[in-house]
Formats: sequence, C-alpha cells, structure tokens
Amino acid sequence: MMFANLNFVALGLAVIVSMSIGAAWYGLLAKPWMAADGFSDEQRTKLDEGGNPSTYIITAISHLVMAYVLNGVIYHSGGHSLRTGIISALFIWVGFVATTMSVNHRFQMKPWKLTFIDAGHYLAVLLAQGAILGWFGI
Repeated sequence: MMFANLNFVALGLAVIVSMSIGAAWYGLLAKPWMAADGFSDEQRTKLDEGGNPSTYIITAISHLVMAYVLNGVIYHSGGHSLRTGIISALFIWVGFVATTMSVNHRFQMKPWKLTFIDAGHYLAVLLAQGAILGWFGI
C-alpha cells in the first residue's frame, strides 16, 4: 500500500480536528453518553477532574493511525480530492466502525443510544479527516 509523500501538516491538522470534535461531541453529550454507558459516580467524578492523561495520548495516537490509514485508502481510491476523501471516510465508517460498534455494544448489552452517540462521533471524525486529507491532496 502506498503511503509515501505524506503531508505531515495535513496529518497533524487531522489529529487536532479529530480531538476537537471529540471534546465538543462528548462535551455536549456527556450526560446522555455516561448514562447510556452506565458510568458510576466515581467514574463521572474522574472524568469531571480531567481523566487520565494517558487516555488522551492514546486517543491522539489512534487518531494519527486512523488518518494515516485513511490517507492510504484515499490514495488507492483514485487520488486525493475533497470528494474522494469524504466518500472513502464514509465507506470506512459504514463498513468497519458502525458495524463493529453495533456488534460490540449488542454483546455488551449496551443501549442503542450509546451506539448512536459513539458511532456518530466517529462518523464526524472520519468525515473531517477525509475532507482534510482529500483537500490537502497528500
């Protein structure tokens, strides 16, 4: 798979935007998200206090890997453009993210509300990454 000639500015921007989407998404949906996931009072307090810094480091690295792989998919889908970036991101979300989350949440006996909140977050993240990577034309 071709991953050469990376635009590190675009990859960095994709990670920053992804983290910002997560902060806004879960900031706005914190109460329904925690209720749907069954957070304990202790867990809620930890999150209110900022949580564990390693969680944010792992999230940033994961978003970097997502952007890196999405870049390869965009490249192999006919070249970089805003359209190709968004369509590639949507296909990845439908084929891998939404489906995997749906299966995992059903086996974990979590409510559909949690699936919609979490999967919606990653739809926004992937669409933003696809738009950035496609537009920058890495």
